Amino acid sequence: MDTATPVPDTAASQEAGVTYRRAVLDDVPVVVPLVQSAYRGDASRGGWTTEADLLDGQRTDPEGVAAVITAPGSVLLLVERDGETVACCQLEHRGEAAYFGMFAVRPELQGAGLGKLIIAEAERRVREQWGAREMHMTVITAREELIAWYERRGYRRTGETSPFPYGDERFGVPRRDDLRFELLVKPLV
Repeated sequence: MDTATPVPDTAASQEAGVTYRRAVLDDVPVVVPLVQSAYRGDASRGGWTTEADLLDGQRTDPEGVAAVITAPGSVLLLVERDGETVACCQLEHRGEAAYFGMFAVRPELQGAGLGKLIIAEAERRVREQWGAREMHMTVITAREELIAWYERRGYRRTGETSPFPYGDERFGVPRRDDLRFELLVKPLV
């Protein structure tokens, strides 16, 4: 997944009829609306991961997605079903840990178990290909239902928080003044 450890471009999963592949720059126009639809605006209300009550504006932009795709030690993993992109997640190698981010599943497919399969595949990949001992992620603390979902998958709250980037509309326009991120961690060994 980084230059020291080659990654196959695609891998099949028998579960849920999905395949996984590493995103390329040509995928940016597909990824941006996928991520947006999972978290912001009216489309996001079709699933349960919406942040529409917390934030307006964009969740990501083409430059941000391109940066994830091209950064050393970073992979944007696309999840496809019948040749169509239905989900994605970012995996970033950070020493003995890996970071999990930009996780998005199409709203109409949320709640059917696909997210569980994807996060398990992401954990398997970073453990086997990078030797990662932990998976890290940050979640907005006000997202209690989402945090509970991750806790059921073995992630624990650390109490370590970081501020939301107020004033930087690349990350959205907050509807509240109390947004913070909390670090969640899961041991992978």
